[in-house]
Parts: sequence; structure tokens; C-alpha cells
Amino acid sequence: MWVQLFIAIAAALISAALAPKPKKPKPASLEDFDVPQHVEGTAQIMIFGDVWVSDWFVLGYGDLKTDPIKK
Repeated sequence: MWVQLFIAIAAALISAALAPKPKKPKPASLEDFDVPQHVEGTAQIMIFGDVWVSDWFVLGYGDLKTDPIKK
């Protein structure tokens, strides 16, 4: 029984040590977002209430820049 327990613990430690390490993902940039934007001369739609509009665009959106965290 003790031999089997030792073999199981050793196998778990060896598999954890040899497992591939995941790569760190790169931070998102503005090019990663696909936000439709307003083009000058395009008609603007006025909507009153809740409706589903299939042809829409964004006149503006928030500040998506990132600042590094300083400790």
C-alpha cells in the first residue's frame, strides 16, 4: 500500500514538473476591437424607445488606452 501511494505521489510531482507552461497573453490594443465608427455625411437615425436596428454605427466610445500599474 505504501509503495503504491509513493508511486502515485511521485507520478503526480513528475507530471506537474514536466507540464508545459502557458504563455502570457499580450494586452489588448485598440486594433483588437472592431468598433464601427461614424463616417462624415452618413445619415443619423433617431430612435425613440427600445428597438432592434441592424444598421448601426458608433458616434463615439470611451477611452480605451491602458496605463501600466506602478507599485
